[in-house]
Amino acid sequence: MHKIPESVLVVIHTLDLDVLLIERADRPGFWQSVTGSLDTPDEPLLATATRELFEETGIVADGERIRLHDWGLSNIYEIYPTWRHRYAPGVTHNTEHVFSVCVPRDIAITLSPREHLQYAWLPLLEAADRCFSSSNAEAVLQLPRHIQR
Repeated sequence: MHKIPESVLVVIHTLDLDVLLIERADRPGFWQSVTGSLDTPDEPLLATATRELFEETGIVADGERIRLHDWGLSNIYEIYPTWRHRYAPGVTHNTEHVFSVCVPRDIAITLSPREHLQYAWLPLLEAADRCFSSSNAEAVLQLPRHIQR
Protein backbone atom coordinates (compact mmCIF):
# COMPACT_ATOMS: atom_id res chain seq x y z
CA MET A 1 0.00 0.00 0.00
CA HIS A 2 1.35 3.42 -0.94
CA LYS A 3 1.77 6.28 1.50
CA ILE A 4 -0.61 9.20 1.14
CA PRO A 5 1.34 12.34 0.11
CA GLU A 6 -0.20 14.39 2.89
CA SER A 7 1.37 14.51 6.34
CA VAL A 8 1.71 16.32 9.64
CA LEU A 9 4.74 17.84 11.33
CA VAL A 10 4.47 18.22 15.12
CA VAL A 11 7.00 20.49 16.85
CA ILE A 12 7.24 19.42 20.49
CA HIS A 13 8.49 22.09 22.90
CA THR A 14 8.62 23.25 26.51
CA LEU A 15 7.50 26.61 27.90
CA ASP A 16 11.16 27.67 27.75
CA LEU A 17 11.22 26.83 24.01
CA ASP A 18 13.45 23.80 24.24
CA VAL A 19 12.56 21.57 21.30
CA LEU A 20 12.44 17.77 21.21
CA LEU A 21 14.07 16.19 18.16
CA ILE A 22 14.27 12.49 17.31
CA GLU A 23 16.86 10.70 15.19
CA ARG A 24 15.59 8.50 12.36
CA ALA A 25 16.48 4.82 12.56
CA ASP A 26 16.51 4.43 8.76
CA ARG A 27 18.82 7.44 8.36
CA PRO A 28 21.14 7.87 11.37
CA GLY A 29 22.17 11.49 11.71
CA PHE A 30 18.83 12.74 10.34
CA TRP A 31 17.06 14.58 13.17
CA GLN A 32 13.48 15.76 13.00
CA SER A 33 10.29 16.58 14.83
CA VAL A 34 7.41 14.10 14.80
CA THR A 35 6.16 13.53 11.27
CA GLY A 36 3.73 11.14 9.67
CA SER A 37 1.33 10.62 6.82
CA LEU A 38 -2.43 10.31 6.94
CA ASP A 39 -3.56 6.68 7.25
CA THR A 40 -6.58 7.31 5.02
CA PRO A 41 -7.40 10.24 2.72
CA ASP A 42 -10.24 11.34 5.02
CA GLU A 43 -8.35 11.05 8.33
CA PRO A 44 -8.66 14.42 10.12
CA LEU A 45 -5.31 16.22 10.46
CA LEU A 46 -5.71 16.53 14.24
CA ALA A 47 -6.26 12.76 14.47
CA THR A 48 -3.12 12.16 12.39
CA ALA A 49 -1.08 14.52 14.58
CA THR A 50 -2.42 12.91 17.78
CA ARG A 51 -1.68 9.40 16.49
CA GLU A 52 1.82 10.20 15.23
CA LEU A 53 2.72 12.05 18.43
CA PHE A 54 1.79 8.97 20.46
CA GLU A 55 3.34 6.41 18.07
CA GLU A 56 6.68 8.21 17.85
CA THR A 57 7.10 9.54 21.42
CA GLY A 58 4.49 7.93 23.66
CA ILE A 59 3.07 11.41 24.43
CA VAL A 60 -0.72 11.45 24.72
CA ALA A 61 -2.38 14.67 23.58
CA ASP A 62 -5.43 14.52 25.83
CA GLY A 63 -6.83 17.89 24.70
CA GLU A 64 -6.68 19.20 28.25
CA ARG A 65 -3.22 19.14 29.83
CA ILE A 66 -1.49 18.42 26.52
CA ARG A 67 -3.10 20.11 23.52
CA LEU A 68 -2.01 20.08 19.92
CA HIS A 69 -2.09 23.48 18.23
CA ASP A 70 -2.84 23.56 14.49
CA TRP A 71 -0.89 26.43 12.94
CA GLY A 72 -3.11 26.48 9.85
CA LEU A 73 0.13 26.33 7.87
CA SER A 74 0.91 23.90 5.06
CA ASN A 75 4.17 23.32 3.23
CA ILE A 76 4.45 21.57 -0.11
CA TYR A 77 7.84 20.02 -0.67
CA GLU A 78 9.53 17.60 -3.01
CA ILE A 79 9.79 14.11 -1.55
CA TYR A 80 13.41 13.00 -1.23
CA PRO A 81 14.16 10.49 -4.01
CA THR A 82 15.28 8.02 -1.32
CA TRP A 83 11.70 7.82 -0.01
CA ARG A 84 9.67 8.09 -3.24
CA HIS A 85 9.28 4.31 -3.51
CA ARG A 86 6.86 4.53 -0.58
CA TYR A 87 4.42 6.57 -2.69
CA ALA A 88 2.39 5.79 -5.81
CA PRO A 89 4.34 5.99 -9.06
CA GLY A 90 4.70 9.57 -10.25
CA VAL A 91 4.11 11.15 -6.82
CA THR A 92 6.92 13.64 -6.21
CA HIS A 93 5.50 16.16 -3.72
CA ASN A 94 3.97 16.03 -0.24
CA THR A 95 1.73 18.50 1.59
CA GLU A 96 2.78 18.87 5.24
CA HIS A 97 0.52 20.46 7.88
CA VAL A 98 2.26 22.04 10.88
CA PHE A 99 1.26 21.55 14.52
CA SER A 100 2.97 22.20 17.83
CA VAL A 101 2.51 20.92 21.35
CA CYS A 102 3.86 22.27 24.63
CA VAL A 103 4.84 19.61 27.16
CA PRO A 104 6.59 19.52 30.54
CA ARG A 105 10.36 18.97 30.18
CA ASP A 106 10.20 15.89 32.41
CA ILE A 107 7.52 14.14 30.32
CA ALA A 108 8.34 10.49 29.61
CA ILE A 109 9.47 9.88 26.03
CA THR A 110 9.07 6.37 24.59
CA LEU A 111 10.54 6.00 21.12
CA SER A 112 9.51 3.40 18.59
CA PRO A 113 12.86 1.60 18.03
CA ARG A 114 12.04 0.68 14.45
CA GLU A 115 11.52 4.38 13.65
CA HIS A 116 13.92 6.32 15.90
CA LEU A 117 17.27 5.79 17.63
CA GLN A 118 17.36 8.53 20.24
CA TYR A 119 15.92 11.89 21.22
CA ALA A 120 17.36 15.19 22.40
CA TRP A 121 15.98 18.34 23.98
CA LEU A 122 17.69 21.32 22.34
CA PRO A 123 17.46 25.10 22.54
CA LEU A 124 15.44 26.58 19.68
CA LEU A 125 18.28 27.68 17.37
CA GLU A 126 20.31 24.52 17.94
CA ALA A 127 17.22 22.42 17.18
CA ALA A 128 16.60 24.31 13.94
CA ASP A 129 20.23 23.78 12.91
CA ARG A 130 20.01 20.04 13.57
CA CYS A 131 16.82 19.42 11.53
CA PHE A 132 17.64 17.75 8.22
CA SER A 133 14.41 19.02 6.64
CA SER A 134 14.26 22.71 5.71
CA SER A 135 10.50 22.87 6.40
CA ASN A 136 11.09 21.36 9.85
CA ALA A 137 13.88 23.85 10.59
CA GLU A 138 11.64 26.73 9.47
CA ALA A 139 8.78 25.51 11.70
CA VAL A 140 11.13 25.39 14.69
CA LEU A 141 12.26 28.96 13.96
CA GLN A 142 8.62 30.10 13.69
CA LEU A 143 7.69 28.48 17.00
CA PRO A 144 7.84 31.69 19.11
CA ARG A 145 5.09 33.21 16.92
CA HIS A 146 2.79 30.21 17.34
CA ILE A 147 3.10 29.09 20.94
CA GLN A 148 0.09 28.94 23.19
CA ARG A 149 1.00 28.95 26.85
